[in-house]
Amino acid sequence: MKLIILDRDGVINFDSDEYIKNINEWHPIPGSLEAIAKLSQAGFKIAVATNQSGINRGLFGIQELDEMHQMLHNRVRELGGYIDAIFFCPHQPKDHCDCRKPNTGLFRLIANFFQVSLNGVPTIGDSWRDIEAALSMNCRPILVRTGKGEETLQLHQEDIKKIPVYTDLSAAAAELIKDSIL
Repeated sequence: MKLIILDRDGVINFDSDEYIKNINEWHPIPGSLEAIAKLSQAGFKIAVATNQSGINRGLFGIQELDEMHQMLHNRVRELGGYIDAIFFCPHQPKDHCDCRKPNTGLFRLIANFFQVSLNGVPTIGDSWRDIEAALSMNCRPILVRTGKGEETLQLHQEDIKKIPVYTDLSAAAAELIKDSIL
């Protein structure tokens, strides 16, 4: 099975320091939904792993998150693709949970859900915590420059040297699809 793990905010949709709290604030990065559809059509199973501490901060509730995720599912489906599962952590850093990236709880849930090892599974993120979680699970981390990607590159230049970096999800997906065909 070909599996890919995607971060949400900053990879699929624009991020905000004020949090994405509802469907009116959720805007896809150009080409990201098409990239997910193409990955799906190329035989990849799509899992999204996202920190959503705005829930425990009281900024939005599960209903608003569900609406955003339903819209994401629908928009990708309209393009001929499919998202197999979305996993989220509602906790704040102070909660010291196991699921908030860079911890690996979400990744272990993904491995259990798909009944696979995550060794070598491409994992696309825009922040260092995405990369750390991927490395901890022996995934194949990929950084995109969207969202916090440029900042991550600046702060972790030495650590990023061996990690592929792409302009956005669309560019990363094109390369993964090309590699999967060869």
